[in-house]
Amino acid sequence: MASSSIWSRFSSTSSTQPSILRATARKLFGFATWIPVIAMVNLHVAELTVVDGNSMYPTLNDEKNSTLRRDVIFNWKWSPQENLERGMVVTLRSPTHPEKIAIKRVVALENDVVQTKAPHPLPTVRVPQGHVWVEGDGPPGSSLDSNTYGPVSKQLLTGRVTHIVYPFRKIGSLKWWEHPAAADRVKRSEFSE
Repeated sequence: MASSSIWSRFSSTSSTQPSILRATARKLFGFATWIPVIAMVNLHVAELTVVDGNSMYPTLNDEKNSTLRRDVIFNWKWSPQENLERGMVVTLRSPTHPEKIAIKRVVALENDVVQTKAPHPLPTVRVPQGHVWVEGDGPPGSSLDSNTYGPVSKQLLTGRVTHIVYPFRKIGSLKWWEHPAAADRVKRSEFSE
């Protein structure tokens, strides 16, 4: 009732309000109704994300030493835990710094056995149910990944990187399936397919 009376005040053809004020108020009200929709899409469906850091070098931020420009990616957030495949690039909430979002490549799925790298204390690890093994593409020591904090719960995954949007010379689909994803270090489980 109260909102309809406010709206009727703006939409009425009263001569007490200047028409420019009425038109501006109508446009602002129309714009404001879209803010929750935009926020919902950004939080749960998709967003453009600026990639910071060099853990995914050279796949992302390949000009890190020659420019301050950073890659911008399309991050698809709808059901990121479903239908994962080895080699996919995902975003996840960092297990060691939960306030940060990390970007890594899925190397192994649940029940796979992966040969670890330093600084992991064990030579091999079986990835438990509901977890994945993620690593950065960068050189050794450039990434905090599963070799540092172990298998990552699928519940920490926040999205999948599907496209590179900027720089324009790299614009297009991120061809994750062309990356070997440490295939020589992973013994695939017949149950994870």
